[in-house]
Amino acid sequence: MSTSDPRQLLLRLFLPFAAGYFLSYLYRTVNAVIGPILASELSLGDNALGLLTSTYFLAFGLAQLPLGMLLDRFGPRRVEAGLLLLAASGAVIFALSDTLGGLATGRALIGLGVSACLMASFKAFAQWYPPERLASLTGWIMASGGLGALAASKPLEIALGFATWREIALILAAVTLAVAAALWFLVPDKASDDKAAGFAEQMAGVRSIFSSAHFWRYAPMGFWFTGGFMAVQGLWVSRWMSVMEGLDGSAIAARLTWIGVAMLAGFLFMGFFATAMLRRGLKLEKVYIFAMLLGLTTLLIISIAPTAVSYLLWPILGACFSLSNTAYSLVAQAFPPALSGRANTALNLMVFAGAFGLQWGIGILVDTLQASGWAGDTAYRAAFFALLGGQFLAIIWLLRPARQV
Repeated sequence: MSTSDPRQLLLRLFLPFAAGYFLSYLYRTVNAVIGPILASELSLGDNALGLLTSTYFLAFGLAQLPLGMLLDRFGPRRVEAGLLLLAASGAVIFALSDTLGGLATGRALIGLGVSACLMASFKAFAQWYPPERLASLTGWIMASGGLGALAASKPLEIALGFATWREIALILAAVTLAVAAALWFLVPDKASDDKAAGFAEQMAGVRSIFSSAHFWRYAPMGFWFTGGFMAVQGLWVSRWMSVMEGLDGSAIAARLTWIGVAMLAGFLFMGFFATAMLRRGLKLEKVYIFAMLLGLTTLLIISIAPTAVSYLLWPILGACFSLSNTAYSLVAQAFPPALSGRANTALNLMVFAGAFGLQWGIGILVDTLQASGWAGDTAYRAAFFALLGGQFLAIIWLLRPARQV
């Protein structure tokens, strides 16, 4: 395939990877809508529901470091197509399970199966597109994830009026197989003149990243901010709106839709304007810091006064999350191009460690406090304040003078 034909690149390269990342985000956030149904149908407490949902993040995160090596060795087409077969099998297991163990196994396989969707896209774009196009392509591929988040909100709630959650999971399994087939048969391989580095050399690169002060400047932000938002958006936002704001399922799905719209707007903003802003001298780090401070303030206001203007504040938080993904560029720019993929997967490991630990941890804390006699609303507020405490410490660490890092 020739890079001189943009339509061929769009049809055979961008669209299959965009479909994969759409599914990845849909799977990631689907439990925000079906979680209450699972809790009611299977009598799951907040602790169990948090563990069930967060197994996706655990499997996803554990895959990140070997993923970088697999992409370098076998290429994005083979790796993502093969892993999506695991995601499809996980969706089938999830649909057919009646126990917490079976459901958690399905979620874990889904998380492992979609773990390459974003990183494989980045690698494929770097292979086929010129460097000046990559910033906009990153925004567009993230926008496809925003569409996945939108699909997991009001459209999913409407679909549940026509089909059960089990039937929807089986439909998603079939769609996942179709996307895997599109990746395998449509996406071309890029011939490379460079021989892939050996395992020892690749591990040396990983060690250099994890021993870098620059990496550890951003790693806590990935854990507490990006991972924290994933933990909240993927499950606890719907529980918060139900307990703290008294909303029903339809109203919650509408709120989730607006969060998804705001995320999509943020991704598109970066896709359209990131390159222009950088050319005009606006530093990407300043955009990132401003967005994270705004996100911290927004979550603080929501936690203090959950029913005041939360219908406006939750979308603001969604937009801030979309801008938090600029951390991948900020981390990778300090390393040579040969290490940029492993730098991104290293940060992704921190992000998904946060998503798993915080999503399950919030459930444990809420259950523990309620068992100790705390009211439900007080327990949820305490859990959110604990998240805010970690975010505050992470941003203080980021803002320390560089010579002290």
